[in-house]
This record gives sequence, structure tokens and C-alpha cells, in this order.
Amino acid sequence: MRSFWSDPYLWIHLAGLAALPIWLELCVLGLAVGDPVLPVWLELLLISVVGIVPVLRMQWRRPFYIFSLVAVALKPEQLTDDQRRLLTLFKSQRNRVLAIAAALLLFIALRQLYDAAPIAAAAVPFSSSSRWLGLLVAAIAFLGSNLFLQVPVSVLSIMLTSETTFAATPPYATDQIRQDFTLLGLPVHQILPPVIPEPEPSLATAPSGIPNAAVQPAPPFDLTQAESLPSESAPLVAPAAAAIQADPVPDPWIPSTNVETDAAKAEEEDKSTVPPPSEASDDEASS
Repeated sequence: MRSFWSDPYLWIHLAGLAALPIWLELCVLGLAVGDPVLPVWLELLLISVVGIVPVLRMQWRRPFYIFSLVAVALKPEQLTDDQRRLLTLFKSQRNRVLAIAAALLLFIALRQLYDAAPIAAAAVPFSSSSRWLGLLVAAIAFLGSNLFLQVPVSVLSIMLTSETTFAATPPYATDQIRQDFTLLGLPVHQILPPVIPEPEPSLATAPSGIPNAAVQPAPPFDLTQAESLPSESAPLVAPAAAAIQADPVPDPWIPSTNVETDAAKAEEEDKSTVPPPSEASDDEASS
């Protein structure tokens, strides 16, 4: 996952693509009202000019400012460096080419919808004599279709940018954002809560401030290493090693393995303190 994918404004405007079928359906309903009052090519031209030209011109000259929702827009001064890098990518030549491609795709779709519109004639709420009203509805709906396709396509193009390219992109100048982008809505200081990026994995630190990776238990002492120690320390280490081997310190948490031996010793001590039965009977007889 790329680091800039955590920006919620990208996902919100990418999700706007889900509204495209609704706008296209409204366009079909508008085209289904009444019979054509103008030549087919002229009606298509009028709807295309109203629906395509404003959005295409906006994306070509002053791209849509994605850090906005409904009727509010985040002030350019509140943008982070990564968000201003996104604006730089929105002004790239690639997004302009994609804007033209999306407009051509919708024009082809409009031609197909125009031919299929009579199928929806029974579902329209207007009379058959309201053709001009139907064309107006179709033009506005086609405008919404372009808006909700152009913006998500540009956002998707930005999200496919590699991490290396994004890191090398310079942030857009704050004082030029208002004149180079289309800001719709009331400027505010904050719309969505800031997203805190996940910290990069690093060495955890111990309470003393030393990384845990550096705090490791000492390896067990190998008694065979006493022979390889310098001659000065050998006289001190060798007797200690021999003492450890001869009488290892018992571990209080490990149960003793000499339970039976201890029980036998206790039994022998009891026998030594109690006189034999024969001697006890002789003493009673003499008395």
C-alpha cells in the first residue's frame, strides 16, 4: 500500500464513480420524453456541449479541488506537503489526456443511450409534448455523468502513481492553489479528522532507553572454554569450573530427584532410635 493512499479524500472522490449509473439513467429518462423536435445530430450536439464542455474545460485548465465535500472546501493553507504533492500530480499532462478520453467515452455512450431511450418512454413522468424539458433533464444529467466520471478517473490515475514518483514530486505552491484549481464550497479549516500514518517498524526500546534488540541474555558459559582462556585467568576459572561440576547449585523450582534416597535415610534414623522388639520383651519379663 502506498503511503498517500491513506488520504480519505482520494477514496471519497473515487467512490463517486458509483453515482455514474444514476446520472446515466436520468439522462435516458430525459431522452425518452416525447418525440425529437430537432434533428438527431443537433440534439446530441446540444446535450454534449452542455454536458462535456464545462467539465472538460475545468479538468484541462483548473482541475477539480478534491479536498472538498459538498458545500465546503479545505483551505489551501491547511494542506500537508503530501496533499500538495497530489495537487501537482492533478496538473500533469497525463490527467489531461485521460480527461479527453473520458469525454469521448461518454459521448459514445450518449449515442447508444439516445437510440435506446424509447424503451423507457412508459416510465417518464412528463407528457410527450414536453420534449424540451426532457432535453434539459438529459443535458443536466449528462453533465453530472461527466463530472462523476472525470474526477474519479483522475483520482484513480493519481493513486496508480508509484511511491518513488510521488516522493520526487514537489508540493504545489500554496499561494497558487486558488487560481489554478476549482474550489467549490465554503473554505474551512477542517472537514475530516486528520489521518495519522502508521509508524514505520523500528526497534522497540527498553525502559533504560536501550533497544530491546540490543538487550539480550548472556549465553550460557561453556566449561570447555576454560581451556581456551588466557593463562593469567586459567588458575582462577579452572577451580571454579571444577566446583560447579562437582557440586551444582540446586534449582529451587525443580523438584528434587532424590526423594526416595531422603526417605530411606529418614527410615534408617528411625530404626536406630527405636529398640528391637526382642530387647523390649526381655526387659518386661525381668521386671
